Amino acid sequence: MKNPSATLEVDFRRLRRDRPPVLLLGGLDLLAPLGFASIPAIVALQDARDPAFASRYCTGRCVLPPARNQEAMAETLLAVGDRLVSTLGCRVPLMYGDDDYLQLVHQYRDELSRHFLLLLNETDVTRSLIVKDRFEPLARGRGIPVPRTYAWTDAGHHALSRVEGPVLVKPKDKRNWEESPVYLRLLGRAGKARVFESGPQVMADPLVRQLKDQLTFQEYVRGDDRHLWSFHGFTDQRGALLAWFIGRKIRTYPALTGVSTFLELAHNDTLAALGRDVVARMRLRGVFKIDLKQDAVDRAFRVLEINARYNLWHHLAAKNGLNLPQVAYEYLVEGARPVRTTYRTAYRWLYLRPDYQAYRELTSRNEITAVRWAWSLLASRKVYHLFSWTDPMPLVQRLSDRLRSWTRRGPAWVILRLRQWLFTAS
Repeated sequence: MKNPSATLEVDFRRLRRDRPPVLLLGGLDLLAPLGFASIPAIVALQDARDPAFASRYCTGRCVLPPARNQEAMAETLLAVGDRLVSTLGCRVPLMYGDDDYLQLVHQYRDELSRHFLLLLNETDVTRSLIVKDRFEPLARGRGIPVPRTYAWTDAGHHALSRVEGPVLVKPKDKRNWEESPVYLRLLGRAGKARVFESGPQVMADPLVRQLKDQLTFQEYVRGDDRHLWSFHGFTDQRGALLAWFIGRKIRTYPALTGVSTFLELAHNDTLAALGRDVVARMRLRGVFKIDLKQDAVDRAFRVLEINARYNLWHHLAAKNGLNLPQVAYEYLVEGARPVRTTYRTAYRWLYLRPDYQAYRELTSRNEITAVRWAWSLLASRKVYHLFSWTDPMPLVQRLSDRLRSWTRRGPAWVILRLRQWLFTAS
């Protein structure tokens, strides 16, 4: 292949050794917190038209090979890292925002560590966090409250066939997620999991039977989206917690198992104590997000999963006064520890288009009214997934790309789409 470092586009005259850039494997919600802290960021993504490349916070760009070609992607990152190190005379932080990137970083951790500043978990912990069916036995063995996992069998105490209550069905592994048969066929390109009424219903589903080796079957914790919480933080090399915050979901689409559409920060002493305990028991290092659900009946928290990577919540937290990527950057580059770690709850995070879909789903079940939905949006200050008054070009580029796509398809297709939109909006 061609020299991978040729994909790097950056003005090296803007870079300084005492303020090295982050190489960011992630989009706008990860880029914004770095921009708020005036930390230079070179965005590295697979889609050359990703809106993050149009952001005012994007110091440089690097277009990566497809995620399925991990060897080529690693070769690109190593070449880019070598060029940055040789130019600046120091390693630069590497931050990453999904499971594919996390897997890549851990697979090539030794090679990447020669070029990038990283703080990673032990290998056994990492594998258990990425491959979800390994998480439950590890967490339960360390005394962490987790939902029960059921086995695809007709015998035994944890046999799926014996479960009379709801069962959550989710993938064992979310790498190459958007190309996986679980996402495309079982979930119909919507959501991250499915809830079935019982174990026998799961076993009777023909698609589940076909894909059962790629799935994990878990006890469903009672409650709606408002019972979904998360504990986020960053620890040092010894596992000491440097900063943390608590998040709570307001809506997802599809409900219960879908992507986040409306989020808020919160304070909860019980969850804060549990989060600290989980960090210590799992011996987490670096950045993490602990997903939990509070049972609607017994009010106890269960840990659903842990992700050891950066995520969209950091945009919201930074706007509320706690910038976790900045904490990580200053610790990795300078060894510094934050002085202030408090946060507000004034701002909420909104992904408007799917949140409208979430509203339509809820209103079809008489769980929300138009007035309540509108008031939930108007009653607080917000940050958005794509739009910002101070950084408008990502949205402009996205709208421009869509307009060009519509134009290429011809007027008949545009009229059809407008009719569909008017029908669904009525």
